Amino acid sequence: MGKPTILIVEDEEKIARLLELELGFEGYETTKCMDGVEAFSIYRERGWDLILLDIMLPGISGMELLRRIRDKDQHTPIILLTAKDSVEEKVSGLDIGANDYITKPFEIEELLARIRATLRISTQRRSEETKQDDFIQVADLRLSEKTREVYRGDDSIDLTPREFDLLAYLMKHRRQVLNREQILDGVWGFNYYGDTNVVDVYIRYLRNKMDKPYKHTLIHTVRGVGYVMKELQ
Repeated sequence: MGKPTILIVEDEEKIARLLELELGFEGYETTKCMDGVEAFSIYRERGWDLILLDIMLPGISGMELLRRIRDKDQHTPIILLTAKDSVEEKVSGLDIGANDYITKPFEIEELLARIRATLRISTQRRSEETKQDDFIQVADLRLSEKTREVYRGDDSIDLTPREFDLLAYLMKHRRQVLNREQILDGVWGFNYYGDTNVVDVYIRYLRNKMDKPYKHTLIHTVRGVGYVMKELQ
């Protein structure tokens, strides 16, 4: 994994240079600029792990730059740097979408701590979003084909490989009534020549693990046809 990247947008050369040196010493990869228009151009050139943004900038103000970034990007963490100890300005910045702020003059250790905290929260949020994207979900039942994890609510459910494949097939075809031949082809493969009753056996195994212990049933029998995975309305 590469170094975390930080864009420093600060028009006071001494402060910008101090931040560049301190952040570099802490293991961050930095780029600095001193103009709002230039900063927006640099921002669009690549993805950033965090932006340090001064409020008072030539070209366009820090607030306007913040608005332009948030119009396109709700995820990149932004910490405002401001010389004004104004409650209204801080509230306005947070309302527009800043993640945090620090008032000049500041102690570098406090800023570093805020950067670490902001990056940690951002990483956790991305991880949670990625994990959510990995899961197929029906009601409170979640399944990940990548990790082969299955959850009913907060409970982890242990399945055999065949049970997992059957559940994944049912969930991918949720609300679709499937006959035994369709399920056999989808889970066991079209070369399977065994008895179709194997479907009923494995449906029973699944129900015992992820339906019976819970209030709401998700696997339903359609008499004379087969099975359907759905949440009853």
